[in-house]
Amino acid sequence: MIRKNILIGFIIGIIANMAGIFLYITLFSKIGLEASLKDAVANNYLGKIISLGAILNFLPFFIFLKKKQIYHARGVLLATVLTAVVVAVSQIL
Repeated sequence: MIRKNILIGFIIGIIANMAGIFLYITLFSKIGLEASLKDAVANNYLGKIISLGAILNFLPFFIFLKKKQIYHARGVLLATVLTAVVVAVSQIL
């Protein structure tokens, strides 16, 4: 049961991160989503966009804490840490 709750929180954290990326690109980019992502990969700033998208993980994290769903919040935190590791590794390579 605990692993299931952590997995649900992890999936919600990944979805929130992707939603944050989409929201950031649609609000601040004059070109489309696909063109923005291609430009980010070509100019090596995709990690920055992913990091800005991870800001949206605060919302489900604090909602889960307020509802006392600690294991869901741990899953969201795990997704955020995984995002940070992926961004760090991509910056090194």
